[in-house]
Parts: sequence; C-alpha cells; structure tokens
Amino acid sequence: MVTAVQARTARDLAEVGLSEADYEVLSTLSERTDGTSTLREQAAKMEWSRSRLSRHATRMETRGLLRRAPDPDDGRGCLLVLTERGLDTLRQAAPTHLASVRRHFVDQLDPQELAVLGRIAAKLVGYPEDCP
Repeated sequence: MVTAVQARTARDLAEVGLSEADYEVLSTLSERTDGTSTLREQAAKMEWSRSRLSRHATRMETRGLLRRAPDPDDGRGCLLVLTERGLDTLRQAAPTHLASVRRHFVDQLDPQELAVLGRIAAKLVGYPEDCP
C-alpha cells in the first residue's frame, strides 16, 4: 500500500520537477517559522540518516531550493535554509501533491475506513488518537 501510493504521488510530483524526497525536505523546512533547521534536527524529523540528508541537500542546493549556513551552536554542523526559490517551488507543487494524495489514497477509502486508518496510524506513530 505504501509503495503504491508513494510511487503514484512521486510520478505526479515528477511532472512539476520535484522528487518525493525534494517535496518532503521542502515541506518540513517550510513548517519552521524561519524556514531553517539544523541538518541533525531535519534528519531526525524525516527519519533519514544525516549523510543521506546531506547528500540530498547538496543536490537541492545546486538547484537553488535551499542553502546551507554554518550552525552557530555546532561548529561541525550546518543549517539548512529554505530559499525563496524553494518556497516558491513548494507553493507551486503543493496543490499537485495534495490532489495526488487525495486521488491515490483518501478518495479510495470511505469515511469509516479513514477513521479506522487514523486510529491505526496514531497507534503506530505513538500519538494520541485526538492528534491530527
């Protein structure tokens, strides 16, 4: 199920020039008030290794979607900073991503199935059921 939904949404995102990983990095950075996160925090949030995120960030930086800055609290670390181009790209891709998730996942289930799935998901990720 996860593979099928991810593959289908990845195809839809590719049409707007982003990979699923690109979208995840941009969207999680955009959740930060200033669009900035340490590489360590970002990797933990995404459940990626720091080396994987670092390699991916390098490719995104080349495309102008984010930039790196020194981390003032960790001389060995860096900050990932969402650029204006990255934010614009995310804004353009978000409707496509939302429509894709809806088409390939949400619209395939009835309200009762979605409610059950929500409870299962909350249990698996450790959130209380009333958490969004």
